[in-house]
Amino acid sequence: MTDYERYKELSKKIADIYHASALLQWDQETYMPPKSAPTRAQQLSTLAGIGHELSVDESFGELISNLVSDDSLSEIEKRNIVQSKKDYDKSLKYTTEFVKEMSETVSAAFQAWQKAKAENNFSLFAPKLEKLVALKRKECELIGYDEHPYDALLDEFEPGAKTSTIETVFENIKPKLISLLDKISGANQNNDSFMFKHYPKDKQWDFGIDLLKQMNYDFDAGRQDISTHPFTTSFSSNDVRVTTRINENDVSEMIWSCIHEGGHGLYEQGLKSSEYGLPSGSYLSLSIHESQSRLWENNVGRSLPYWKKNYPLAQEYFSEQLVGVSAKDFYKGMNVVKSSLIRTSADELTYHFHVMIRFEIEKSLIEGSIEVRDLPTVWNAKYKEYMGITVPNDEQGVLQDIHWSHGSFGYFPTYSLGSFYAAQFFAQAKKEIPELNTKIENGELLPLLNWLRDKIHQHGKTYTSDELCTMVTGETLNSDYFLKYAEEKYGNLYGIK
Repeated sequence: MTDYERYKELSKKIADIYHASALLQWDQETYMPPKSAPTRAQQLSTLAGIGHELSVDESFGELISNLVSDDSLSEIEKRNIVQSKKDYDKSLKYTTEFVKEMSETVSAAFQAWQKAKAENNFSLFAPKLEKLVALKRKECELIGYDEHPYDALLDEFEPGAKTSTIETVFENIKPKLISLLDKISGANQNNDSFMFKHYPKDKQWDFGIDLLKQMNYDFDAGRQDISTHPFTTSFSSNDVRVTTRINENDVSEMIWSCIHEGGHGLYEQGLKSSEYGLPSGSYLSLSIHESQSRLWENNVGRSLPYWKKNYPLAQEYFSEQLVGVSAKDFYKGMNVVKSSLIRTSADELTYHFHVMIRFEIEKSLIEGSIEVRDLPTVWNAKYKEYMGITVPNDEQGVLQDIHWSHGSFGYFPTYSLGSFYAAQFFAQAKKEIPELNTKIENGELLPLLNWLRDKIHQHGKTYTSDELCTMVTGETLNSDYFLKYAEEKYGNLYGIK
């Protein structure tokens, strides 16, 4: 067995541990009975400890170090080793005790968040979140950072990203978005009232499954379930789970959850199974991951060609609710632009203000300029300032997202970055796939999926986000693609220039 083969074997063993843990976490958020919570926290902590110990094993480190200078490796193999060396060096900064404590704290925080959200009471979550934030601040110091402690957390989700870079991206796009929103606010609003009639849960579920099948989500390599907050998890490219949320009085929640998470699922199913456990078999970054979900949700799923195909199917399921509503009415209704409370239900323009609010709060929380006890007040004030909205309660405000209960600080900016990447990728796909909109109108989504598989999915983490974007589009991330797409689409929808 060569050194590289030994490296692959050990990397797969480490991946097995972390994916076993992910399976327990998936169960925790879907089917686990409430009384299992303490034991599950212990199980997850144990697996986290084992995974960490394998990741920092001295012999594994020596093996990687030897392979760094191995000139016989292919280009992809070399890139795998470079990435693994970076991951190994980072893992050395953590102790097993810290990793286990973080896992236990996250499990406790998740259970507290679920109870707090159900009872609409932030104070039930606050003590667990305080402990978690303290650990995340400590983690920033353990990892180290160049400019801002939040950089250390951003790097987990978007390698190499800096707080200052995210600030620049938002500062650039914010005035342009505000200008477009001001024009829209002065136009006649489109009707979306039919989206909020009573839509039976079972019919919504079946409709969502049909949409996923049309996207070519492989149900032999995945499944869909119900969860409090929609998410996607993967245990390999042959076992990818998505979840959705159904509100019988708002059919849009299910539609966008299914298409959005379906986009995530397609990315995971498109990774090379032969590279399991290696960087080349892992997703690149959360921004690229979000680009896939946002591309399917917005550039495809919120388009008129998509609904020219799928609206007749919607009418079959919901004939009573959609009486007198045309395909174009449905398209206009799903693309209504207005300030709203809930990020996951927001239109694709105001959505970015939801993200900016969370980014600013997280940054302040990690640097210590605000504390957990301040969160409801700060949250509500920012929603009033940015969106002109009065937040009525904790459940629809500071408790609406699952991310903080998972310890996922640094995740939110990738949602906006993902939308910007999505617009840029989709613009390129339209150039390279003949008559793409016509294909979408005919329900032929496989050409787009195959293009994404070839250009993005198959590469895993072989390249950086900048390198991949340049390979696909000829330039690094450029938010002007998103603005051009938004101005053209919503200019037509609202009759504005």
